[in-house]
Amino acid sequence: MQSKKALHNAGITALYCRLSRDDGTDGDSNSIVNQKKLLKQFAKDNGFHNTKFYIDDGYTGTNFNRPGFQKMIEDVELGYISAVIVKDLSRVGRRYDMVGYYTDTYFPDMDVRFIAINDNVDSDEGENEIAPFKNIINEYYARDISKKCKSSYRIRGNSGEPLAPPPYGYIKSPDNPKKWVVDPEASQIVKDIFRMCLEGKGNETIARYLQENQVLTPIAYWASKGIRKGGKKTNLNPYKWNNSTIETILKKQEYCGDVINFKTYKKSFKHKVRRDNPPEKWAIFKDVHEPIIDRETFEIVQELTKKTKRRAPKAENGEKSMFSDLLYCADCGSKLWYHTNTNNKDIHYFSCSNYKKDTRGNCESRHYIRADAVEQVVMLELRRLAKCLETNEQEFAELLVRKTNEDMVIEQKRLEESLSKALYRNESITTVFSKLYEDNVTGKVSDEMFMELSRKYETERFELKSNIAEYRERLSKIGEMQQNKDDFIKAVRKFMEMRTLTAPMLRELIDHIDVHEKQGGNKCYTQEITIYYRFVGLINIPMLPEDENYKADTRIGVEVEYIPRKSA
Repeated sequence: MQSKKALHNAGITALYCRLSRDDGTDGDSNSIVNQKKLLKQFAKDNGFHNTKFYIDDGYTGTNFNRPGFQKMIEDVELGYISAVIVKDLSRVGRRYDMVGYYTDTYFPDMDVRFIAINDNVDSDEGENEIAPFKNIINEYYARDISKKCKSSYRIRGNSGEPLAPPPYGYIKSPDNPKKWVVDPEASQIVKDIFRMCLEGKGNETIARYLQENQVLTPIAYWASKGIRKGGKKTNLNPYKWNNSTIETILKKQEYCGDVINFKTYKKSFKHKVRRDNPPEKWAIFKDVHEPIIDRETFEIVQELTKKTKRRAPKAENGEKSMFSDLLYCADCGSKLWYHTNTNNKDIHYFSCSNYKKDTRGNCESRHYIRADAVEQVVMLELRRLAKCLETNEQEFAELLVRKTNEDMVIEQKRLEESLSKALYRNESITTVFSKLYEDNVTGKVSDEMFMELSRKYETERFELKSNIAEYRERLSKIGEMQQNKDDFIKAVRKFMEMRTLTAPMLRELIDHIDVHEKQGGNKCYTQEITIYYRFVGLINIPMLPEDENYKADTRIGVEVEYIPRKSA
């Protein structure tokens, strides 16, 4: 039993449950329901009152990238959790190295008590000599299951049964899930893509056409139909087709009616990343299901696409600019891409990767800025920063302390508010969608309106999920700001010694740079850039008596005047 003082100071007690299909041979003992009963009763009997369940239902123990487990780790990082309780060590996972890391290193380092009930493991009672052997046994179990699954997988694949889910354009047959049938709506899009390719249109032209006609991308289409698919859902615009998606569809032989198995493989049960198999190791079964594209058309398209060569990325002397991946659009937040002028190879510039006229994005302005101008301005600002440190180190250090503390409080409050709003909105959408579904079933909402609203809410959920993950990650790192003052001063001192600008030095000093759209005419205009430094963020450097506006030549006939921002 815990003391009253310990109970008063304790955080959340995490009750973690996991079940996968591999555990089916264990009967009902490992069911989520029974795990929850066991953990809840144990917590009650031993004085753990502030409990919270974290559940992974249907996730293998060899994969630690499980949503419930990762959410628990996030809460541990944020300092919310003081104890973790599981039924036994195999619920944490079936890889002895990873389980050992969490139980022997991670949880103790985070001052989190760990208890595995059936294995008699309790970190408060010291090290358990038997635990490592149990972890090895748990891994052997997973290894054995993997061998059996691989053997079954090989038999099924060699018999012509499709091992992968149906591609865009097909769905599983309602009568036999091992068979594919044509999806009328999606298959028409596939036919249109092949037709446009035969007409001589390139992947970018096809993608632009589909976007302009608001055709849902495969991921968004499956989501609208309630079909769960893997893969990253990073594109928040459900109509923005990528060139790579068009290229994949045009190469997919399955549209001829074929089943192709063993296109990928895994090195071992511990590695979740699948690797490409060479074509000679594929198992191809022709004319298994109804074709969407006739074989002759498919072969012609392969000949056409084979002749299309990818252009090498434009770069100076075959290298990227040292400012690549550091410049961002101040309006939409997208990266600025590095380009070389087509007519004058000596001119290099950056522009917004989300500009609507260049990339089918939604940013209204190009945010054009020359690479040499950026280099001149950043160099001048860094020299001014170094001069400030050199002139009055104590005042400079105090400025950083005030800046760090103020930013930390403001940023933490902002992130917590944003996270709270995003979580609330995410839950609200789930409720609204359930009500919308009921209204559709009862006839209060038409099918057409249901589909339109479903797409709208699904798009919003994609964005919310991305934002919530970002807010949590940034909150977990907010405390590091207190220790960053000394690191930043060291980086500035190193720059003072070098007095030149290099890519490693840039990345040591600068986190990112926001580029605003220029204001004024083409020949005489102003353009603001905002530098965010590593460790400390945005700094308004105090003006020194000798400060003045700087002028620098970027090339013959072109002059940049740099006006430092005055501190508030």
